[in-house]
Amino acid sequence: MSVYLSPRHRLLSLAAAWAVTRALMLWLLTHDDAAVLGGGGVSREVSHLYFRWYGVLSHGACPVGDRLWQYPPGAGAVLLSPALLPGLTYARAFVTLTLLADAVIAVALVRAGSRPGRSLRGATLWTLGLPLLLHVPLARYDVQVTAFAVTSLLALTRSRRACGALAACGALVKVWPALALLGTPRGRTTREAWTSAALAAAALLAVLTAAFSGPFDFLRQQGGRGVQIESLGGTVLGFARHAGWRGSVRYQYGAMEFVGPHVPTVAAASLALTLVCFGLLLLWRVRARRWTLATPYDAALAAVLLFTVTSRVISPQYMVWLLGLSAVCLTSRHTTQRPVAALIVAATAVSSVVYPGLYEEVTRSTWTGCLLMLVRNGLLATAATLSFTRLWRSGLPAAEPRRPAAPARDPRPAPAASPTGH
Repeated sequence: MSVYLSPRHRLLSLAAAWAVTRALMLWLLTHDDAAVLGGGGVSREVSHLYFRWYGVLSHGACPVGDRLWQYPPGAGAVLLSPALLPGLTYARAFVTLTLLADAVIAVALVRAGSRPGRSLRGATLWTLGLPLLLHVPLARYDVQVTAFAVTSLLALTRSRRACGALAACGALVKVWPALALLGTPRGRTTREAWTSAALAAAALLAVLTAAFSGPFDFLRQQGGRGVQIESLGGTVLGFARHAGWRGSVRYQYGAMEFVGPHVPTVAAASLALTLVCFGLLLLWRVRARRWTLATPYDAALAAVLLFTVTSRVISPQYMVWLLGLSAVCLTSRHTTQRPVAALIVAATAVSSVVYPGLYEEVTRSTWTGCLLMLVRNGLLATAATLSFTRLWRSGLPAAEPRRPAAPARDPRPAPAASPTGH
């Protein structure tokens, strides 16, 4: 027997689930050194690396020459934001602001899902899906970045200019939120959203350039990255290493990467695949003829999925982006991405087993580590293929219904009518 919950009870249930799951994530963060969590290390990203960058940024400079600094200048503003809470340590202030951004996303999804013709499935996915990554989202700034993308997409139906401005803010923090504008409907909507994004990006970039020295040094560091062990190419190299390939794993550019013969070839192949995906997305944009209310959401998810899968780096926090965009898609009953969202949730669950749980197995390219990465990246590759396929088909013009064929006429002349009527 199904149980009906009133809208008010559903909202209260979501709020309770959010509070309980976030409390568990905080508890895990405070017990980061537990053996079951892979021996710790997740929280050090904030307390050591981010705090060190905070010291440099607070003096008006980006971390020039730092191989780990691979982010646009807008990231500096996010990493400086804990100064808004002077009564807390840097790590506690950062986590507090991350939870605030998480709450903003949840509230935005609830508001969008509560409108007529919408659904609360998106808010449910975000509330219950993010904790699958354990405490990792609280110790990275990807939740803040995702907040820009989510609010940008949800703002499209109310304010095109706000949509563009929010996407621009996110792009200056971590680039990928610019893809939120890929699926805006042609015509006035696209012109206003894209113009607003360009103007906002130019204005913010001018401010950031004036505030920080060396704002574009990140480009030099980003270009030197290799093949991370968690990427699709890394999965191939992991199996090759297990089979006897003479490569090794080294910590560089802030990640565990493969070094050795053929690694540059795999990195070049990843870049080529990214360019192919970019071309496919442009082709969809040109050929699409049908737009629904969910098309901008579906296009954003498909684009970020394609760029994630073909990236040389697929860190576990990348799943935060995909969960956020999947949640936006599920707020609309017109979305084509429901099965894609299910695959992303499954991949997210496997990601938490990979990191921090069994990361040592992945680093050593054991059978367990290789198979885990094959499952996780196989789910993501399947999701990306399915996502783009469904997006492409949804953009094709609807087939016109066939008219019933007219009955065939007898070519022989009709006989003359009888005068008697017989």
